[in-house]
Amino acid sequence: MKAYQEWLEAWDRARGWDRVSPSHTLVHVMEELGEVARLMLAWEGYKEAPGPEALHDALEEELSDVFVFLFKLAYQLDVDVEAALVRGQAKAEGRYDDVTAARAMLARYHARQAEAADRLLKGPGTG
Repeated sequence: MKAYQEWLEAWDRARGWDRVSPSHTLVHVMEELGEVARLMLAWEGYKEAPGPEALHDALEEELSDVFVFLFKLAYQLDVDVEAALVRGQAKAEGRYDDVTAARAMLARYHARQAEAADRLLKGPGTG
């Protein structure tokens, strides 16, 4: 990851693209996330999809765009992505170290999602 982050910064610098504001880079991140969101709607069946393989390829491309801009934002803010992820991993391990409790959280989530879907299928005013 460190090598990629360094490559991206050098690649941007050669083109002068390292001289945009971090807030502008963040807008690009959000723009690319919007494209991922649109594809997720197709993935989940809400919107038409060109087919599973084409949809997967499009998601892969758009997620890559999100990662590029996140890595760019990180170098603009002098954040070492690899070190940040190591800290994040330690945080997750400490917060969710009880696997049984974590699975119970997921079961509650699935139950709530099923209830919400049931309400939607029944329609308004039916409980």
